Amino acid sequence: MASYQAPLRDMRFVLNDVFRAGEEWAAMPDTAEVTPDLADAILEEGARVTQAELFPLNQSGDAEGCRFDAGRVTTPKGFKAAQRTLAEGGWFGLGGNPEHGGQGMPKLLTVAFEEMLYATNTSFALYPALNTGAALLLDHHAPEAVKRTFLPRMYAGEWLGSMCLTEPHCGTDLGLIKTRAVPNPDGEGCTPATYAITGSKIWITGGEHDMVDNIVHLVLAKLPDAPEGTRGISLFLVPKRKVGVDGEAGEPNGVVCGGLEHKMGIKGSATCVMHFEAAEGVLIGEPHQGLAAMFTMMNYERLSIGIQGLGLGEVAYQSAMDFARERLQSRAPNGPVAPGKPADPILVHPDVRRMALNVRAWNEGGRAFAACVAQQLDRVRFHPDEAVRDEAQDLVALLTPVAKAFLTDRGFEATVEAQQIYGGNGYCVEWGAEQYVRDARIAMIYEGTNGIQAMDLVGRKLFRNGGAYMTRFLARLRDEIKTAERSAAIDDFTQAALAEAERLERVTAELLARADGHPEELGAAAADYLNLTGHVVYAWLWWKMAVAAQAGLEGQGAAGESFYRSKLAVGRHFISRMLPRTEALERQLRAGAEPLMALSEDAFLSQG
Repeated sequence: MASYQAPLRDMRFVLNDVFRAGEEWAAMPDTAEVTPDLADAILEEGARVTQAELFPLNQSGDAEGCRFDAGRVTTPKGFKAAQRTLAEGGWFGLGGNPEHGGQGMPKLLTVAFEEMLYATNTSFALYPALNTGAALLLDHHAPEAVKRTFLPRMYAGEWLGSMCLTEPHCGTDLGLIKTRAVPNPDGEGCTPATYAITGSKIWITGGEHDMVDNIVHLVLAKLPDAPEGTRGISLFLVPKRKVGVDGEAGEPNGVVCGGLEHKMGIKGSATCVMHFEAAEGVLIGEPHQGLAAMFTMMNYERLSIGIQGLGLGEVAYQSAMDFARERLQSRAPNGPVAPGKPADPILVHPDVRRMALNVRAWNEGGRAFAACVAQQLDRVRFHPDEAVRDEAQDLVALLTPVAKAFLTDRGFEATVEAQQIYGGNGYCVEWGAEQYVRDARIAMIYEGTNGIQAMDLVGRKLFRNGGAYMTRFLARLRDEIKTAERSAAIDDFTQAALAEAERLERVTAELLARADGHPEELGAAAADYLNLTGHVVYAWLWWKMAVAAQAGLEGQGAAGESFYRSKLAVGRHFISRMLPRTEALERQLRAGAEPLMALSEDAFLSQG
């Protein structure tokens, strides 16, 4: 009953009208060959392959799930064939380093393909997502010999990557990990040297499965001389099967799957308990610097998981709209719109339209948000001007935790509101809506819970540098508005963005002053502050989209008059009915830590 067509027209609008991707790529030597026509061809083919190969497996994969038997994991029917099809099409290396067989496409383009993956089949999408992040980490931190051996196979989809971080006793506090790495005596003199890795990891996405014959595990462990805490963490590459000097996978490597987690959603994704039994691994990066290296992958995955929320919100919206057009129930408030039928389609009712517009506004804003962060990542990677790279790096640092948390919060909210449009049908499996809710829920939890993202934002990205990242972001927002050609037709968008920037600036100054000497104030403010920041980013991006849509109307843009008028209508719904939430967030932030800290710990445990 679910339906999905990749929103190519909106993706083209975001790429070409809002972010001027063609001009951006032409200005950077490493992306100059990526033309709008090439990008469009990639989007078209990406839409075709995800809709044809992955979407039909989504509900069946959820019903079947992964199966575990004697250390082996079998993925749902059709997953292996789909993996081969994507591998043959080169999709696993779309953004990879061309020196090792990747295609080198800019992030501004690959985020659109990621959205299609998550929208059509979130469980399957997690396998290439983890592989891309693992390959990115190796490209940044691995010795050249390791890159030459592993990256071409990972880009080709012959081997797939995973990351092995947490353990049963430590959760997010990775300084407590117990997995150990001991130098192998026979590995002395080898390049690179080898280590015996021993320990257990939990919640490992793609830790074991049947789609490829070798899985490349990136494992956090501690060397014998490791200092306590996170300063003692090192990073190791541990393949499922040992890799010989010829680069081929050989005998098993002491990597054993101990079982599958039984989960609420993403049931076609193998979430594994993994045991490393003196498995042979090689050090990636410097000793005791593993967490810093791992953040290369983790930050990629955080944006990717934000896109999971966006993709699920989009497919939930499209499916709900198909239902709403067909479902007849009651008459329109101002009289029948379908007089020959017993009732009108439910889209005539204001409350159904409220829910539909909420979902659509979150989705379209989220698509622009993902592209915004992607553009900055491209500038960090490709731009020849150091000053541009530095500014982009600051924006990436500030916006990554917001993108992960805000997009996944809104993605879950979107799937729930879309499910509500179905009424009781949405609670039943055959319509597909309840699966989107279940699959979206995990995105708020993994890759660092959204509370952890909020603490990262107020702690590392705000308090520790005195608000410098935020100051730079707000200056950019205002400068863009100041230098843009003003149009009275979209002045409501302009005033909304400027007012919200002023609100965020005011709240930021108050929080920094209140938190000086009172660290509990940061924790109390974190979630609300991230939420406020997300709303302000959306206000800015809706202004950018309004500018592009108005220009399209005045210049007969390629997307067509109906598209641009619809874009402005959805944007006005956002600024008039959704953006006012910031007023409540400001009041909540001003309440400070006292209401949260007043109740004693014992009182939480007893009502007596």
